[in-house]
Amino acid sequence: MDSFSSSSIGSGAGSGSPQMSTEDFMDQFKTQLAQAYAQEFLETVREKCFDKCITKPGSSLSGSESSCISRCVDRYIEATGIVSRSLFNAQR
Repeated sequence: MDSFSSSSIGSGAGSGSPQMSTEDFMDQFKTQLAQAYAQEFLETVREKCFDKCITKPGSSLSGSESSCISRCVDRYIEATGIVSRSLFNAQR
């Protein structure tokens, strides 16, 4: 059997570790993908909202900066949801 056959998924050549089922592999992959998406989402929001809302970086946020960041994040989350729903509905 070659190293890409389904029975060797996750077993690693000579590692002695138990074999991972395809379902377990997919669950692990989905988890890692969700974590990567969440990290990218947070980085994008941080960059865009920080650049837009923080005019004078300091040790604390002013009330207007805090409000701006809150609105910016809310809008970004809403926009991401709209795009996600549109993509999901388009695939049906």
